[in-house]
Amino acid sequence: MGRIRRRPLRRLLGLAVSAAPLFGLAVSAAPPTSAHRRRPALVRGLQTALADASPALASSRKRSLVERESSVHPLLPAIRAAKFWRRVGPIVAHYKLTEAWFKVAHRGDAERRRVTWERLHKMHAPEGLDVILELRGLFVKIGQLMSSRADFIPRPYVDAFSSLQDTVPPNDQEIIDAILRESLDFDDVFDSFGEVLGSASIGQVHKAKLTPKFGGDTVAVKVMHPGAEIRFWNDFQIFRSLCRVALPGWDPILKELEQQMMTEFDYVIEARNLQAARANILKSPFANRVKIPEPKIELCSPSVLVMEYLDGKKLADDVEDKLASILDGDKAMARKVLMAKQRALFESKDVGREQKKSKTSFYKELSGLLGEGSDNLTLAGKTSKIFKLMAMTRDARGKLSLLLDATGHQIFVDGLYNGDVHPGNVLVLKCGRLGLIDYGQTRRLEKHDRLALARVVVELGKRNVDVGKVSAAMRNFGFQSRDSNDVNTAKFAALYFDSDAEGKKEGFPTPQRWLNHLNSVDPMIVVPDPAVFVARTSFFFRGLGALLQQQLHTSESWRSPAQRSLCAEGDYQGLYNLGLTPLPVDDADTSG
Repeated sequence: MGRIRRRPLRRLLGLAVSAAPLFGLAVSAAPPTSAHRRRPALVRGLQTALADASPALASSRKRSLVERESSVHPLLPAIRAAKFWRRVGPIVAHYKLTEAWFKVAHRGDAERRRVTWERLHKMHAPEGLDVILELRGLFVKIGQLMSSRADFIPRPYVDAFSSLQDTVPPNDQEIIDAILRESLDFDDVFDSFGEVLGSASIGQVHKAKLTPKFGGDTVAVKVMHPGAEIRFWNDFQIFRSLCRVALPGWDPILKELEQQMMTEFDYVIEARNLQAARANILKSPFANRVKIPEPKIELCSPSVLVMEYLDGKKLADDVEDKLASILDGDKAMARKVLMAKQRALFESKDVGREQKKSKTSFYKELSGLLGEGSDNLTLAGKTSKIFKLMAMTRDARGKLSLLLDATGHQIFVDGLYNGDVHPGNVLVLKCGRLGLIDYGQTRRLEKHDRLALARVVVELGKRNVDVGKVSAAMRNFGFQSRDSNDVNTAKFAALYFDSDAEGKKEGFPTPQRWLNHLNSVDPMIVVPDPAVFVARTSFFFRGLGALLQQQLHTSESWRSPAQRSLCAEGDYQGLYNLGLTPLPVDDADTSG
């Protein structure tokens, strides 16, 4: 019977080993280490009892726990790849077969196509979330990115993945305690330690209080998940294989994403980035309106980050809570209203800059939404709620405008910004300020890149955009397309640094389809590395705008700091070789 029970495991391992070369994974035949063997319950119980009686033995046991959790079996990458494709392969095949079928059938029936795609999205979105929660690692990060764009992926996926913002299941407290005790003198540093504030792909955050010896402040403590770095590295290989099959055009973005995200696994570096970003904000025009937590550098280690605790709630949660308050505490109705508005924005094709809603139509829209849950309200009661809704909307858009302006200052003036903005790391503080947290993916722009980007954004932000000037600025930045098509290059610029509106007006409902179309006209063969994360930041802000029912054009907000940067630094055209690509850093003045 014992051999029969082992056969399924042998088959799985055999499948994993066979599949490994398909995903570029090297598999070692080394046997499992002792850290991976299951210990009998009796032995484990005796170890626990002895550890309780001996602090030295307890410390040894804690260290072995961290080592055990951090170690990765040589077969694990192949096993994860097999698990991923076992779940995702049929989903990709279903979409591909449907796409192929529509090429020969129902070609003129747009409604049937829409209904079919919607049914597929609703069917597979929960499966996608299950895969992410099972494998975690990089896939949580990708899910967070997608969930922040209400107009980036189909609505069912946005709804399913939104739970990933900071509600990933946390690690056991025993593991967290072991990591902390290995990094610092736990009892000497912390007066109290407990509440989980959030858990994400790389680590989780706890609320704690320092002892008087270390100031007695309330702090947030970020603890890295054991083995996160090696899992991310292997997951990139798996996701790259998915891009080859189902997400063409993502190669340059994925390359830059990998280069940057693989720098997140040292919290000492993040603490110093946090310190630099905080210093910049404190000397900026936003010092009294935006707050970045102060890191406790002396308490940080590669796996532990201790920083000032910011008391507030996520920006999106703040909007939802205020809307629920207006709707008599009905959070379900508030969520329904927000989702309806996001869907309306996502499906809208008339989203150009000139689109304006009259106060009358806005009033009627809000009145209709309120009517769904307030049939018994008097006219005066409904009118009061509508005015409160309008005030709430103005307040939320004001916060988003402040966030856009502050980020523009960081990009174009400071040259240092957060390349991983998402709804989970923007807080509305009780003091009224915005809190910016999580600087694991801090980006730094050299002067020549900063000025080149500024020229692109200044041209895009004009009321009457000059296609020739935009395309020339893009080439100065380092973008190169196959045919040097000015019109197409200008559309690429708008997609990356301004808005998706042009694509929607031309009938492409998502940025991915619009990107595919632009590449079919004149493919972009060179995308400069510094552009990728600025574009990603622009995409994130547009997603936040969708959460707040607003169609954003990021170049309009960023044009002012871009102009200030150019005026302060001058127009350094001499930094560019023939006006096409930046000179090497050694040949250019990159101070500041």
